[in-house]
Amino acid sequence: MSEAIARELMAQRFRSYLPVVIDLETGGFNAQTDAVLEIAAVTLTMDPDGNLLPDATYAYHIHPFEGANVEQSALDFTGINLDDPLRRQVALSESEALGEIFRPIRKSLKAHGCSRAILVGHNAAFDHGFLNAAANRCNIKRNPFHPFSSFDTATLAGFVYGQTVLARACRAAGIEFDNKAAHSARYDTERTAELFCAMVNRYKDLGGWRLAQREQALDGSDE
Repeated sequence: MSEAIARELMAQRFRSYLPVVIDLETGGFNAQTDAVLEIAAVTLTMDPDGNLLPDATYAYHIHPFEGANVEQSALDFTGINLDDPLRRQVALSESEALGEIFRPIRKSLKAHGCSRAILVGHNAAFDHGFLNAAANRCNIKRNPFHPFSSFDTATLAGFVYGQTVLARACRAAGIEFDNKAAHSARYDTERTAELFCAMVNRYKDLGGWRLAQREQALDGSDE
């Protein structure tokens, strides 16, 4: 019974969208020409009390696509070494990595009774642009994400905590943040997921979501 309640709450909470946290590390700022070097996703779930929780993490190193541009300044910033033997051994092609990321997202959509995933990211437009460009390059027809809508935790954290930098926003939310571990897709995605859940749950605890539901019921409108 509790799983059924959690499923129903998740489907209601974001209009049948399932929030999935995404972070990509790239070889630059141009989604059309610059390589995706790492990708990570954290799926989210909900408990019977309506609290949003991180569920599972999926993270992959990616070989640059043929002809991709990789700026040295981007490598210096992220600390990624493309010639690292271990990285070269475990890295996937862009198409393989997206397939591995999208598969569990589709399963999570079904499990939670949601119709489509919605990307959650810190400065989400950047990650969304690169994700869409990669999916188009790989000719993926069933991208589970909404093509343009997203939740941006930089904007939300600026509103809630007065902080837009991920490390500062996490600390304001009481979430530990290790600057030395930052700028890996896995680490940044997991911290972003914690931050998003903290903000959504804080709003719920203040009565915001339930109040909005009651007001909609009184208005007779859920549009």
